[in-house]
Amino acid sequence: MKRPILAVAIGYQAVWLCAVAGAGRGLAWPGVAAAAAFVAAMLIAAARPAQEAVLVAAAIGAGALLDGALAASGWLRYAAAWPTAAFAPAWILALWAAFATTLPVLLPAWLSRPLPAALFGAIGGPLAYLGAARGFDAVAFVAPWPALVTLALGWAVALVLLAMLARPAPRLTDAEHPR
Repeated sequence: MKRPILAVAIGYQAVWLCAVAGAGRGLAWPGVAAAAAFVAAMLIAAARPAQEAVLVAAAIGAGALLDGALAASGWLRYAAAWPTAAFAPAWILALWAAFATTLPVLLPAWLSRPLPAALFGAIGGPLAYLGAARGFDAVAFVAPWPALVTLALGWAVALVLLAMLARPAPRLTDAEHPR
């Protein structure tokens, strides 16, 4: 089933808004619930749901590493820091999962081009956190420059790796197809 670009973009933005607005009010569940519904819908409509499920799991792992390191360092403080303040909160991991499902739809040209993916991650990642901090109090920058540099580097690497995982598997020719 084809996933319309506009619907995916609006859906992801709605998930982001639920997550950061909920977190800013001390609630993790709105973002987790919105992301779960969005990810489920995206996987049902995916051409390769198993590959996309692996992408979602990898994104959650990347988020756990990056946001967990930032939380543990004390450079970022997350609102609604459930399960613990020293780990990436559930709502931000849910955002990573939802974001991963948008890659094949919204950024297909970047899936085989690491430089644009890295630049988008290095710029877009920190900007999203700044928006969550300034607009919703979902994140607080305790050490702004170290946190922003870490976010830029972490998102650049994560987006390149996620883009590699999101690439469609090469199709086998009749001669290559196992019989």
